[in-house]
Amino acid sequence: MRDVEELLGQLRRYPDVEAANLYAADAADRLILDVAAESLASARGGEVVVIGDGYGALTLGAAAAHDLHDVRVHQDLLTGELALAGNARTHGLTDRYTAHGLDENLLKGARVVLLRLPRALTGLAEIADVIARYADPDVQVYAGGRDKYLTKAMNDVLAESFSVVRASRGRQKSRALLVSGPKTVGEPRFPVRERIGEFDIDVVAHGAVFSGAHLDIGTRFLLRYLRAMKPDARDAIDLGCGTGILAVALAKARLGIAVVGTDQSAAAVASASATAVANRVTDRVTVVRDDAMSTAADNSADLVVCNPPFHVGAAVHTGSAIKMFAETGRVLRPGGELWTVYNNHLNYRGVVERMVGRTDVMGRNRKFTVTRSVCGLRDSIRR
Repeated sequence: MRDVEELLGQLRRYPDVEAANLYAADAADRLILDVAAESLASARGGEVVVIGDGYGALTLGAAAAHDLHDVRVHQDLLTGELALAGNARTHGLTDRYTAHGLDENLLKGARVVLLRLPRALTGLAEIADVIARYADPDVQVYAGGRDKYLTKAMNDVLAESFSVVRASRGRQKSRALLVSGPKTVGEPRFPVRERIGEFDIDVVAHGAVFSGAHLDIGTRFLLRYLRAMKPDARDAIDLGCGTGILAVALAKARLGIAVVGTDQSAAAVASASATAVANRVTDRVTVVRDDAMSTAADNSADLVVCNPPFHVGAAVHTGSAIKMFAETGRVLRPGGELWTVYNNHLNYRGVVERMVGRTDVMGRNRKFTVTRSVCGLRDSIRR
């Protein structure tokens, strides 16, 4: 048996943002591993599933502590998948797990599920439904998180799909929920579909995607400037596309434009792809799972639109947005435009100007600012 605590302490978050206040393994991961230890010790190959592992703490911790093989893993974020793969290589554990979508192949025959609780209740509802639908009837689910992000509503959501939901003792400001007894489920609840009449768009959303099938207020504000966004653009990217509303809106408004929606969330990519199908724009909208356009070629886009995140997991951190802006400066052609919307208090303007080009405020309301940045154009040129 390996020294699991030593392993957890050596895990990295890369290629996700790394900073002094951000960790690859925390007290909640350790608690989940501890409360599930007896079940993990008796599990056979192929019976253990891990969902929502941040950077590999649950997967590699379980594999190392109990000499497990054939662990099946689902991570919504691509950075999590890449971090797990990198950590597994470092510690010689690449042969212990396989990556899967959130589907039957992930859960069929599963008897032990380790789950890092997502903050979105809709995301938890979809996960619970899939586990109850496909796992072994005797499955034991060990779901945990940090106290400050846990709510009673999570218990209620899990109780919709399971007959037993009880809490473990808390430890180091973390807690686990012990879940069993899958109920008989009906038709799948996800994805959901909703029509946004004012923009003539049908939105399809899986549970984990930001804002669900609704139009979030930041994107709504950015859509006011749709016609002003580089009118001669032929190649556009919806960066962090979510359900694909911006990508579809561009495609419906401009018949000659090709739009790539990109997001690191598997739920977002599935949602945006379905939204493109629902609006019959698949000839002009493609969706890829990517980390901040890392696979996009240099100087390949005329227009990038973005409603960037300002959370890294549960922590407020602007590193992800800054990474997106840096990549935008690389991907845009000279004279190309970045249009972005952000919360007023973040004041990204100086950062975007440095990484992309001259940045002008195009609109501001009580909550958000919309800016346009022109790639390669600096203030010195205007003078």
